[in-house]
Amino acid sequence: MKKFIETISNIWKIDELRQRIILTLGLLLVYRFGAQVVLPGIDTAQLAQLSSQTENGILGILNAFTGGAFANASVFALGIMPYISASIVVQLMGIAIPYLQKLQKEGESGRKTINQITRWLTIGICIVQAPAYLYGLGALGVPDSAFVLGKGLDFIVPAVIILVTGCVFAMWLGEKITDKGIGNGISLLIMVGIIATMPQAFAQEFVSRTTNNTGGIMFMLIEVIVWFLVILASVYLTMAVRQIPVQYARRTASGGYEKNVMGARQYIPLKLNASGVMPIIFAQAIMFAPSLIGRTFNDTAAGQWMEVQFADIFGLAYNILFAVLIIIFTYFYTAITVPTNKMADDLKRSGGFIPGIRPGKETGNYLDKIMSLITLPGSIFLALLAVLPAIVVKLMDVQAGWALFYGGTSLLIMVGVAIDTVQQVNSYLLNRHYDGLMKTGKNRKVA
Repeated sequence: MKKFIETISNIWKIDELRQRIILTLGLLLVYRFGAQVVLPGIDTAQLAQLSSQTENGILGILNAFTGGAFANASVFALGIMPYISASIVVQLMGIAIPYLQKLQKEGESGRKTINQITRWLTIGICIVQAPAYLYGLGALGVPDSAFVLGKGLDFIVPAVIILVTGCVFAMWLGEKITDKGIGNGISLLIMVGIIATMPQAFAQEFVSRTTNNTGGIMFMLIEVIVWFLVILASVYLTMAVRQIPVQYARRTASGGYEKNVMGARQYIPLKLNASGVMPIIFAQAIMFAPSLIGRTFNDTAAGQWMEVQFADIFGLAYNILFAVLIIIFTYFYTAITVPTNKMADDLKRSGGFIPGIRPGKETGNYLDKIMSLITLPGSIFLALLAVLPAIVVKLMDVQAGWALFYGGTSLLIMVGVAIDTVQQVNSYLLNRHYDGLMKTGKNRKVA
C-alpha cells in the first residue's frame, strides 16, 4: 500500500501528466453530465417504462454503452456508437477501396484524411439513427403524453439536430482526451458509460440476494469472487502473447553486415487475441438480424421460433450462434489487421530473420501459420467469455443487469481500456525515471 501511495505521489509530481489527468477527468465529467440532460420537449416523469425496457436484453447492452443516456432520452442518447460504427465501416472498406488503401500508406496526412471521412460518415449514421430512436420511443413504452410538443416536425427536427450534435460533441470529447489527455479517448468514454451502470446493477443483485432468500451475503460473496476470477482471466487473454525469436546480423564499423556472426536476439510478439473486442461487436451487430427475420415471417412456425429464441440474449440458440460468429470474426479480423507478409518484408529489409526459417515468403507463411494456431484458442476463449453472462444467469440465477459484467463486450472493454491507460501512465513515469503502476520499488536514479 505504501508503494502504491508513493507511485500516486510520483504521478502528481509530473506537471504534464498531472495536467493531462485533470483534463481527462474534467472532460469525462462533462460527458457524464450530458448523459443526464433530457431532450427538450420530453416529460422526464414519464420515462419510467423506457428505463424498465432497457434493463435487459440487447437494449440493456446499448444502454450500458451510453452510460444510461439511452434510457434517459438524453442529448447523448446515441452515445459514441455511431462513431464506432463509422470507424468499423471505414476500416473494412479499406480492404476493398484503393483510395482508402492509398491513404493508409500515406502516414500522418493519410490518417487525418481517414479521420475526416470517419467524422462525416458518423454524422450520416446519426442522421439515420436519430429519427429511428425518436420514433422508437413509443414502442419502448414512452406514452404520447410524454411528448410535450407532440411528434410533429417542430419536435422531431430540433431533436434530431440535438442528438446529432450530442454525438459529434461526444466524438470531440473523445478526440480531445486522446490528444490532450491520457489517450484512448473514445474507449474511455465507453468504459465510463459502462462503469456508470455498474453500481445500480450491483445494488439490484445485492437486494435480490438479501431480501428474496436466494443465498444471502455468502452467495453474493461467491459471485464477487467469481467475478474477480473472470476479470483475471480477461487480463490474461488481453495481455497473452506468443514470442517469435528473431535474430539480426551484426553491423560492421563500415556499415555492412558481418557474416556468420549473430547479433542480439529479439522477439516478435504475436497476441493471443489480436482482434481485441471487435469480433464481439461485429457478432453483436449481426445478432439483431435473426430476431428481425423471425418477426418478419412470424406467420410461419420457423419465423415464430426464430423470433422467440433470438430475442432472449441468455437463450441457448442465441448464444450458440453468437459464439460461432465470434470465432469466425476473430479469424476474419485478425487476418485483416495482422499483416504477416508485411511483417516478413520489414524483417527482411532490416536484416533480421527467424532462426531456421528463410527470410521473405517462407517467413510470412511461418508467421501466418503461427498466427492461425494461436488464434484458435484465443477465439474459443473469447467466445466463452462472451457467452459467460448467459451461463451465470442459468447456473447461478444472477440478475440480468449484473450478469452483463461477467463477460462479453462490457468486461473486455473495461479490462482492455484499463490496461492501456495504465500503460500510458507507466510510459510517463518511466520516462521520468519513476517506477510504474505495474512495478514496485524505489525511484530510479539517473547516473
